[in-house]
Order: sequence, then structure tokens, then C-alpha cells
Amino acid sequence: MVEIAPFIEKLPKVELHLHIEGSLEPELMFSLAQRNKIKLPFKSVEEVRKAYDFSNLQDFLDIYYQGMGVLQTEQDFYDLTWAYLEKCAAQNVIHTEIFFDPQGHTGRGIKFETVLNGITRALDDGKKKFGISSGLIMCFLRHLSEEAAFKTLEQAIPYKSRIIGVGLDSSEKGHPPSKFARVFAKARTEGFLIVAHAGEEGPPEYVWEALDVLKVNRIDHGNRSLEDTALVARLVKEGMALTVCPLSNLKLCVVRDMRNHPLKKMLELGLKATVNSDDPAYFGGYMNDNYKAVAKALNLEKSHLLTLARNSVEASFLTDAEKSVLLQKVNAYGRS
Repeated sequence: MVEIAPFIEKLPKVELHLHIEGSLEPELMFSLAQRNKIKLPFKSVEEVRKAYDFSNLQDFLDIYYQGMGVLQTEQDFYDLTWAYLEKCAAQNVIHTEIFFDPQGHTGRGIKFETVLNGITRALDDGKKKFGISSGLIMCFLRHLSEEAAFKTLEQAIPYKSRIIGVGLDSSEKGHPPSKFARVFAKARTEGFLIVAHAGEEGPPEYVWEALDVLKVNRIDHGNRSLEDTALVARLVKEGMALTVCPLSNLKLCVVRDMRNHPLKKMLELGLKATVNSDDPAYFGGYMNDNYKAVAKALNLEKSHLLTLARNSVEASFLTDAEKSVLLQKVNAYGRS
């Protein structure tokens, strides 16, 4: 691991599964609460970190939605996104495609435009200052209604030039992808790319639905796909990418021990697996931390790490020409 760690740190990386609200570090949470005169139920940063002890997805979501309450103004969303981009620059993340949850904000009375403007302004500045390219994906909260999702989609349509795709996140159990079939059909006709969280806590059937009903371009998580050999064969045949989040899986008890994480098996089966940080402020680490955790636990070699990096580039929503440039960077690094 001595030589793998520095290799990971300098490896050009692409992140495809990052909830921007999940990058809200406790220090920034307190700073924004003070700026916006919001009283938090925590006395200190240390108390917040202690609360980040989850036994399942719902435990996490409860505090996740509570934390985002400090985000009130366009500047707040800019500061949140900028803090994440600074982490990307420090960890050699050269392209990122981030999720945002407008319903978590509009439901609190925050305007859709306030959220979007703050995030996209920071992404634009990140391209100028750090050279980090990016895309923005709007997610629907699956524990809310189809009607609420349709309303959010209508809000997004005027801003199609700034939003590359739509996704589906939040509580997976009891909320199958098919619940939102009509919403995603409408999104496709509007030209949005499609992703969905499936097969994290939900069964393999949810992955099938994401493929056949939502017609996704990428599966977020997808761990439980390995329980279904026919599903694995299809994912491999179609080259369908899985945006895997190792530290998130460990923190939410999707896996109990990182040594049992399925990532290496996914690669061995020919699945287009990628490494991502999900909600890094809550789950203990950004991209380098996730790469290092699986490299150490699964005894990954440089070849595995390069494959993961290439998979992320190939699974991105960049143009073929843009992908070619990033693949050249990864390949050149691998030869160095």
C-alpha cells in the first residue's frame, strides 16, 4: 500500500456519483447556520461528527435533510459547491458530474433558481480556476410523490442547457423505479440523460426496472445486481456503468467489512464499475479516500485502479472527443 497511495493521489480521476448536499462539512454547516441565523440541534462540530453513525440509509437521510436546512441563499449554494471543487482540485479529480436535490430546498421555500444559480456559478468558476469540467444532474426524491417529481421536472425544463440529466435518489426500499415511469419518460422526451439509484438497499428487481422502465444511461450503486446472474450478464453485455460508492456502502452497512466489498468481483466479472464518494462529508472521505480504502482492503493493483479510472471516463456524459482527451491523461499517467 506504500506505493499505491501516492499512485492514487496523482491518478487523474472522474467522479460520477456525488450529492452536492452530501459534501456539506460540519464546519461549513456551522458557518452557514451562523450567517443565516439558524439554530442547529448540535453544540459543536464534534457533536455533529458523532451523529454521523448510521445503521442504514434512513438513519443517514434523517440527518442529511436536517443539515441542508442551513442552505438558504445563492451564495450558500456557491460556497457549498466551491468547497467541494477545492477538494476535487486537491485530489486530482478532473471531471465531475454532481447530483443536486431541488425538492429538498423548494420544499423549504427556497427558489429553484436560487439553488441552480449558486451551484452552476461555482461550477463555471471551477472550470476557469481549476480546469475541472462538470455536469449537473437533478435528482427526484423517491419518497415523495410522482406529482411532486413532475412539478420539479417542469421547473427544470427552462434550464435544460445547465442540467445534463435527471436521477432518482433518497429512500430506496418501497419506492421502486417504476413509481416514476411517466416522469422519466417525459424527461427523456425533453432530452435529459437518465440515471437512477438502484440495487443499493433495494433488490435486483429495482435494477431491472431502472433499465427497462426508466431506460437509464447509468446505474447508481447497483451492488445487489451481483445476486442475479442474468442481470450481471446483461449489464456486462450492454456496458452499463455502475457508480459504486465504497465508503458509503461501509458507513450505511451495505457491506459490514470493506474486505467483503464486491468492487473487485465486479471488475472480474467484466462490469463497468467506477469509484465515487456519494456523500463524502457524512461517509468519511472524498475520492482519494474511497480509492485507497478499496485498494487496501481488496489488494487492488495499479492495473485495477487504472481500469476504474478509465471506466469512469467512459461512463461519463462527456462527448467522445472530451472522453478521448481524458483517457489520454489516464493512459499517459499509467505509463509514467
